[in-house]
Amino acid sequence: MSGLAHSRAGCLGIPWRHEQVHTKERKTEVITTHQKHEGDTGSPEVQVALLSDRISYLTEHFKTHAKDHHSRRGLLKLVGQRRRLLDYLKRKDIDRYADIIHKLGIRK
Repeated sequence: MSGLAHSRAGCLGIPWRHEQVHTKERKTEVITTHQKHEGDTGSPEVQVALLSDRISYLTEHFKTHAKDHHSRRGLLKLVGQRRRLLDYLKRKDIDRYADIIHKLGIRK
């Protein structure tokens, strides 16, 4: 990537290469923390934890970028998706629901 293209990428909000690696490492960390068994990447607990991580990242993002309405729409979609997963978990197994809520500190 040329110097000009490299500087423009930062201005346009395109993540740098090292930020992408950090995101991958963070995602792996969240998955290993909340997985129910080895190789578990799709259980509701893992999905809720990943969504919560992205929601907290976007919440911090809006503290400095208050007028970023396009990303705000994405945040609302993530919150809705997390809500649906939590509703599913609450319907299927209330103990797992209570456990993930407590671990993530979502409810008061």
